[in-house]
Amino acid sequence: MAGCTAGSADPAPSPQPSPLSVSWQPVSLPVPPGEPGRLMLRDATVCAGRWVLVGAVAEADGGTRPAAWTAPDGLAWQPLALRPKTFYGEQDVLYSVGCAGDRVAVLGAKSGGAHGNPRVSSWYSAADGSLVEVTAYMEVYGGNDAVNVARVRGGQLGFAIAGNRKSGAAVWLSPDATEFTLVDGVPGLASDDGGRTVANDVAATADGWLEVGALAPAGRIDRDPMAWTSADGRSWRRVPAPATTAYEEFGRVVVAGGVPVAVGLRGDVFGAWRLVGGAWQDGGGFGRTDGPTAWVAGLAAAGPGVLAAVSDAVEYRLWLSPEPGRWVPVALPGALAAKGEAAAGVAAAGRRVLLLADDGAAGRVWLAELPERVG
Repeated sequence: MAGCTAGSADPAPSPQPSPLSVSWQPVSLPVPPGEPGRLMLRDATVCAGRWVLVGAVAEADGGTRPAAWTAPDGLAWQPLALRPKTFYGEQDVLYSVGCAGDRVAVLGAKSGGAHGNPRVSSWYSAADGSLVEVTAYMEVYGGNDAVNVARVRGGQLGFAIAGNRKSGAAVWLSPDATEFTLVDGVPGLASDDGGRTVANDVAATADGWLEVGALAPAGRIDRDPMAWTSADGRSWRRVPAPATTAYEEFGRVVVAGGVPVAVGLRGDVFGAWRLVGGAWQDGGGFGRTDGPTAWVAGLAAAGPGVLAAVSDAVEYRLWLSPEPGRWVPVALPGALAAKGEAAAGVAAAGRRVLLLADDGAAGRVWLAELPERVG
């Protein structure tokens, strides 16, 4: 038995904000031409006012084929024509999409070969609106030094892909997405005696490129949040964030209202950071991670605010930061499981939000309008 007086009791924990209620509208996606199957949804974005959604079709025999859709308003979706060129491209699951103006770049992968490694392909939008697979040497994305190919993003310099090689954080560059060049082993970006670098995402800024991830310091098992900036994508400068002894890393990054915002893990909660004047500032914390197995599934700018789809490895949840430092949970159309092959993502144009989810049995899409003000 133990007790204490009211005067010496610990203060009560801060109450969690009430979920923001929005009206989610289910959206139907047509099955692309070919064998019928289950829709697999992975990523979405908005390119010059046009919404683009990517994924695949899982066929009854266990095979997959790439799939993509476009809509002018997020409501009336039409399949995009795809032109694969390789054996694995014909089976791709498209998992990341980015745009530079009205040009689109997509990443896809399919595991195969003697070792079962992901065979990564990139795709670009042709003049007729179709997506064309790029034929690339295996060593561009794979080979003996391969680790992973994470996200593709576009900007005024063209396109950049964030990922990792045995040398540490790396980047792939292209002016138009028709061919990418690997840039790895670069001082500052690559691992060194101070620790191993890991890149998770990249964004275009007014000054060039911003890649984000983490540094695993030598002699430690945790990570510290790390970012890199570059004017041309070839020479990089480190921009670390204030670190603690907790496990911390940048998972995704987006530019909202002209300010880069990174979201990732911060110990037992999700954290946000804002890059202002060349230095990272605290952008608030939210939710719970329940350990480093959590991840940021999607990040989108909604006007000056930010939407983050996150997973605690059990369920996906959606959070909104209507202003710097403040985060509010957004009520979902239902529970979204985050186990197995499940996936989720978010995209936005102004106050219009697209939520995608795939529980391994069915892919679903919803649209909603955010309120003008969030109390």
